[in-house]
Amino acid sequence: MSLAVVYSRTNRGMNAPLVTVEVHISNGLPALSIVGLPATAVKESKDRVRAALLNSQFNFPDGRITVNLAPADLPKDGGRFDLPIAIGILAASRQIPSTTLSEYEFVGELALGGALREVKGILPTAYAAQQAGRHLVVPSSNASEAVLIDHLHVFAIANLLQISAHLQATTLCSPYKAADSSSPVTSEYNIDLADVKGQFQARRALEIAAVGGHNLLMVGPPGTGKTMLARRLATILPPMTEAEALQAATIASISHAGFKITQWRCRPVRDPHHTCSGVALVGGGMQVKPGEVSLAHNGVLFLDELTEFQRHVLDVLREPLETGEITISRAAQQATYPAKFQLIAAMNPCPQGYDCDFRDHCHCSVQQQQRHRSKLSAPFLDRIDLQIEVPRLPHKDLLSKQVSESSDQVRQRVLQARERQLQRQGKTNTDLNNQEISDYCALSKSDSALLTTALERFHLSARAYYRILKVARSIADLAQSQQIKTAHISEALSYRCMERLLAGQNHNIASPKRKS
Repeated sequence: MSLAVVYSRTNRGMNAPLVTVEVHISNGLPALSIVGLPATAVKESKDRVRAALLNSQFNFPDGRITVNLAPADLPKDGGRFDLPIAIGILAASRQIPSTTLSEYEFVGELALGGALREVKGILPTAYAAQQAGRHLVVPSSNASEAVLIDHLHVFAIANLLQISAHLQATTLCSPYKAADSSSPVTSEYNIDLADVKGQFQARRALEIAAVGGHNLLMVGPPGTGKTMLARRLATILPPMTEAEALQAATIASISHAGFKITQWRCRPVRDPHHTCSGVALVGGGMQVKPGEVSLAHNGVLFLDELTEFQRHVLDVLREPLETGEITISRAAQQATYPAKFQLIAAMNPCPQGYDCDFRDHCHCSVQQQQRHRSKLSAPFLDRIDLQIEVPRLPHKDLLSKQVSESSDQVRQRVLQARERQLQRQGKTNTDLNNQEISDYCALSKSDSALLTTALERFHLSARAYYRILKVARSIADLAQSQQIKTAHISEALSYRCMERLLAGQNHNIASPKRKS
């Protein structure tokens, strides 16, 4: 009888719990059984492992082989256990030595010919292996992702013969060395804010949103540049820190699409279609995968045609917008994913898409406009700091040859304003709590009276009050002002167009238009 122990890991949300692969070979009829709560893909690994061993010129044991994936109550899925199972069988049958197996963790899917194929979710595994003080053996295609974890020896293996030669010390493999991956963020973007003509107020609001990390809603007819502006927010945001980049990469690594090394240090920009469900936005499913809000972590979530989303779908965004994380609970599993993103949304002012001032074109009744805007609940709108109107562009601006400011120029001002925030309070303005708002967003008596009047006139909530103060603080930081002044409060109040639209709508309902 022979026993071998090999270490591997599975994915459980953002974590990678240790899985001990125990392989026992005993006398009896030839059979291979896998126990320890394996999913279908894991059960099928016995056929892939058998073919890979035989095609790699190894002997497949004739006895009864039992593979235990411990702990037994932890679900295991995917093809990542093919390599550790194959290594365990080779060690238990004494075809390779087992003396150094405790120093390594193995992850990889086997092809029938013995080659190793890429698997998803390598980053959490690599981080956990580094914390455990072991080396990590991965397929060659996963190596560039695994070496993003510092102080971890990663061995990039192409096939079973290569790793067996390394373990037998006949042909040692060297730890994988990655090329310099710290390329600047700006080199990855092929768009620029200079592409946008006119729309100076919208550009100003976009810059303020980038400074303080605020959410932004743009309301305007089709063809006014809302989508162009939204897609260019990422080009003026500060570069990601090492910690932010690692968090974003980890979430992408465990998602269905996986992580691509070309995405490293690029802020994610997600733009789901308006037909997506609430589960697609916040995450879920049988394996509780991250949704769009988590995939946009430390980046931008762009919702175009906002009023085409179902109201209950938009309302699921309320909690992550407030807390910066999302907890998904299912009968068999619970997972918490980070979801700190900037929401950028765009919508038309009426069902037909025309601006309300174009009476000759817009035939929407007041009731139709009300139904159109009622898809956005008041608690959802409360969480959007900047709400602006994007009007039609005059023909002279459209035909103008004047070159607007580039993303690089705007980003420099954003970086300087962000630096003031970090020196003053150690965080962005959007993350200030109520006590910190009292400390850093103090107003004069006249400015406080101005804000109080606006709150009463537009029936703003306490949450909207605090968000207006945060926006005013960001405007003051852009102006290099230590104190929030009247001009900053007035500008912050001007970025609440939905309250003005709703107030005008209520006035129209009270005084309906005379039929012609």
